[in-house]
Order: sequence, then C-alpha cells, then structure tokens
Amino acid sequence: MRCFSPLLLLAAVGCATTAPPPVTLAGASFGPTASRDVRTLVLVLHGDGDGMVPAAFNDAAHAIADAIPGARAVALLRPGYRDMAGNASPGTRGGTDGDSYTADRVAAVADAIAGWRTRYPQARVILVGQSGGAAMAATLMGVRPGLVDGVVLAGCPCMLPEWRKYRAKQGAAGFRTAVDSFDPLQTVGGVAPSTRVALLVGADDRETPLRFSRGYAEALALRGIATDYRVLPGRGHDLLRDGDLIDAVRRMAAAPSATPQRNAMVMP
Repeated sequence: MRCFSPLLLLAAVGCATTAPPPVTLAGASFGPTASRDVRTLVLVLHGDGDGMVPAAFNDAAHAIADAIPGARAVALLRPGYRDMAGNASPGTRGGTDGDSYTADRVAAVADAIAGWRTRYPQARVILVGQSGGAAMAATLMGVRPGLVDGVVLAGCPCMLPEWRKYRAKQGAAGFRTAVDSFDPLQTVGGVAPSTRVALLVGADDRETPLRFSRGYAEALALRGIATDYRVLPGRGHDLLRDGDLIDAVRRMAAAPSATPQRNAMVMP
C-alpha cells in the first residue's frame, strides 16, 4: 500500500474551505422535507461529463427516495455542472480525464454535504457516487472523516494513477497529462473506522474495470473498515439506476452503526 500523510491531505482540503468562502452547490431533492421525518439523508454524486447532467441523474435520486422510507435524496451537482431542470452549481468542473478530484472541488462538495447534514441532524448520512462521482466520494470520506456515515461507490476509478494509465493505453485523450487530483487509494488511511462502505462494479465494465475497485476495497478491509464489495454479472459501467445500487443504499440505511472489523475480508 502506498504511503501518504492524512494530515497533509486534511490540511489541503481545510485550506480550500477557508479561502474563498464555501461554495453552495445546487441540485434537486426528493422525499420528506421536515427534519423529524427524515431518518436517512442520501446525497448522490454524478460522474464526469461535459457539464450537462442527464435527466436520469435526478430520476436515480428520486428512485432512491421512493425506495427507502424516511429518506431524503439529493441529486447534488458537482462544481461547474448543471441539470436538465435548470439547476446549476458554481465553480469550474474540470475535465473527464481524472482531473476533477482536486482539493478545492472536494472541499466544495464536502461543505455542501455539511450544510445538508446540519439541516437534518438526526439522519444517517449516506453518500452515493457513480464513476467520477465515486472517486470524489471515496476521496471525501478519507479527507473529511466522519462527515458521512456510509458510502456507496459504483464503477469507481478508485486507483487513479493506474486507471489513468489504463485509459491512456486505450487511446483516450488527455490521460497522459499529470493532474492534481487526489488518488482515493492514498486517502484510505483517513477514513473514519465507523464508516460503512459498499462497492459495486459491473462484471462487463470496460471503463472502470473491477480491479480498480477491488484494490481499493482490499485497502479498506485491511484497515478494518466494514466493506461490502460486489461484482454484478452482466452489468456495465453505469449503475446509478441499478436495482442492486438501491438495495445497497437500503441495506446501509437499515444497518446499525459500523464498528471496526479486525479481520475484515473482501469477497468476490
């Protein structure tokens, strides 16, 4: 496992939250609104793209809210993105070549989540990420430990340098240039021991093959983090509206708070 300094990572994100002031991110939300009625707060992060998030993203958050009693689901727009409903988040989005998971963007997302958590202080907070949103979510739980109670990662490029080399070999443009993004694998040491993590990857995913999720899952398990790693037969890259993802969120919402696992294992 690679060496890193959690203190340096935390400092980098901490600096981004003090200057400039925290960015308020936009997004559609679904489910009950009264604090007393919200038992689970689910924040969903989309993947990387050209700036316009498809309508299916909001539909996915809506489906999660409908499937889990007492859940409020937020389709949170990352910095620089907009959706078909006219919502738009300020900031610069970055590209689609793994350069979007920088300290300032992670801090903006973390600050937005903290704001939602303040609104629903009694709710368990679950963060869901698809593709680039999964890389963002994985990084966030490492550099802002304790901000969320559980994380569901789908199709995650969780070993960023290795994934970028893989994409470069495929001929994808822009993946040979150095980036300032966090590598989620290097933030594992900062993850709060009580965090629950679920990783889903399609067996036929050619964009983020399962090895980039499995290596990250093994690193979590070695630290005793409660980790549920699943390879979904016959599935490809886009899992945001998949029934297995909704089931993973449902299990996490229903499960008691995690305790560190001394001998955690990752099963195929």
